[in-house]
Amino acid sequence: MRSKDLLAVALASVLVVGSATGPAQADPKWSLVPEGKTEPEKSVQEKSGQEKSDPRRPAAPNEPDVPGQPGEVPPQGDTGDNPFLNDPNGQPPPIPKRQPEQQPQQPPQQQAEPQNAGDPRYSPGQRALKGPARVVRERRLGPRMMDVLISSPSIGRMTPVRLLLPRDWSKSAKRTWPVLYLLHGGADNYTAWTRMTDVVSFTENVDAIIVMPEAGRAGNYSDWYNGGRGGSPAWATFHTQEVRQLLEIGYRAGTRRAIAGLSMGAYGAVKYAAQNPGMFGFVGAFSGIMATELPGIPQIIQNAQLSEGQDPNALWGDPSRNKDVWAANDPVVLAPNLKGTAIYMSSGTNSFAGPLDPPGSPWHPAHLGEPISAYTAKALSKRLDALGIKHTMNLYGNGTHTWPYWNREFKNSFPMALRALGLRGGGDPKVATMRDEREWEYDTPLPPITPPDAVQPGPLPLGVVNWTLQQ
Repeated sequence: MRSKDLLAVALASVLVVGSATGPAQADPKWSLVPEGKTEPEKSVQEKSGQEKSDPRRPAAPNEPDVPGQPGEVPPQGDTGDNPFLNDPNGQPPPIPKRQPEQQPQQPPQQQAEPQNAGDPRYSPGQRALKGPARVVRERRLGPRMMDVLISSPSIGRMTPVRLLLPRDWSKSAKRTWPVLYLLHGGADNYTAWTRMTDVVSFTENVDAIIVMPEAGRAGNYSDWYNGGRGGSPAWATFHTQEVRQLLEIGYRAGTRRAIAGLSMGAYGAVKYAAQNPGMFGFVGAFSGIMATELPGIPQIIQNAQLSEGQDPNALWGDPSRNKDVWAANDPVVLAPNLKGTAIYMSSGTNSFAGPLDPPGSPWHPAHLGEPISAYTAKALSKRLDALGIKHTMNLYGNGTHTWPYWNREFKNSFPMALRALGLRGGGDPKVATMRDEREWEYDTPLPPITPPDAVQPGPLPLGVVNWTLQQ
């Protein structure tokens, strides 16, 4: 079987799990309403399809919070049921036990709210307020960590963003700070970087604002096609316009920016940099799909969407009938726009355990994200070479699709991000990087990508059970 057939059939079936990181990195329970899901009650305009998302210039963060419809009041409920108030890792709090009806109910104990917490009736996943994007809530989680909740017309819902702030930051400062965006992977949420890495302590002395926005479990950092109608979710608009402008208006964010991400977020980082020339001085991409139109890749992307309960054509349309839409979201097509941007790409080249995997770690189909990432990264690298665009690529061989490798690669590339942000410590990558010398192309055999003694977990999504790859 030729390699392109192997990718199109076997790998597409496996990666319906999206960008999950394996059993040890189980998806957290979360309260955000997934893309495509709607609340039970909808307005007459929404039912008739007359009201469309209208992303406009965000309002200032201190703009009054006005309900979307006349007389409409957001659901209040107990603050103990509001995940935005309680758990910094996105875990829903336990539901308080109710007392018998004849006894007075005792309010759940809770931490005192900071003065700038905003209206406690607002929480992630609620329908967005009518009008432009605005910050409706703030939640301080520590000396540097703050969650902000944005009412986003692009997403159609209230959507959270996590910030790590410099030590001397304040809203009233006369200066601005450079900004580093960190994007999460699929089947995860905006708490991923602080939940799974030491980014808080690692950046303790970094004089920059670090932004970790929500992007949906299968948002793919895109404004969805939706059969040509557009509308929500429009994640690219949310991140590159609404979040960016709100931070610049009310949080002293400057115009020197860098961006990095893992897996689905790696794709988002490269695409955002390429779709918005000059917006980011550095882009770091760790184990992501870097070319969306190679043989087999559209099937992988569409199966990943299907595994999250989405219409696979809602994202960019049909790969054959809507080639222009797919091309507009393909980093290889957009590659000329990356000129002048510092670029770091990395990936394992197979799904074998590497030096950061504990001995005896079980193999998982999600680790096939590594050879797929390398397959696409090589294509983008060759395109960049042809365009004369310098870039760093580290294809490091063995290593699984897990956080230890993404965190290592983030730290390896961090000096490049600092240099782009104009900060002390900027420079070349910390370690020597390498390109895999094996020229495995579309019609040449791939190296083994599944360990021969791998134990297959099952059943896999879509009824894929106990398959094996044969050379």
